[in-house]
Amino acid sequence: MTTDASINLKVRPITAADNSLIAQVIRDVSAEFGLTADKGYTVSDPHLDRLFELYSEANSAYWIVEHDGVVVGGGGVAPLACSAPDICELQKMYFLPQVRGLGLARDLALRAMEFARQRGFQRCYLETTGSLTRAIKLYESLGFELIDNAMGCTGHVDCEVRMLKVL
Repeated sequence: MTTDASINLKVRPITAADNSLIAQVIRDVSAEFGLTADKGYTVSDPHLDRLFELYSEANSAYWIVEHDGVVVGGGGVAPLACSAPDICELQKMYFLPQVRGLGLARDLALRAMEFARQRGFQRCYLETTGSLTRAIKLYESLGFELIDNAMGCTGHVDCEVRMLKVL
């Protein structure tokens, strides 16, 4: 990932010590956008406080973004549960306001998709919500296309925007 050294950003694989830190980032960003647990958004994920363990599973990865040594975001990829074996899911892409607009989400999504390609995935799925317009524009610019129906077993019942990309 290319970053401006003057803003002191670091991208690295998640560690067990990051669990509570990235969970708090996800909770803060979710609250900022009104994405509540009662509606099935990521904050309702039972694995939210143990992402290191979740992304230590086969064909899964999660990267942490640090700004001046503080966790400010992250994103990952994993096989899409309850789906064809060639489909992965771009997951839990969350960034605090101070690092938005720097290209981190794009770089992380590209990193995740390359990781998935190297592991034999042929398609990448994601779910989001219509209120996250900047995220949707990013995903479209990366070649994701809107699809009508949900895929897999994500548990995100209120994520009404579903997208798919051929890798």
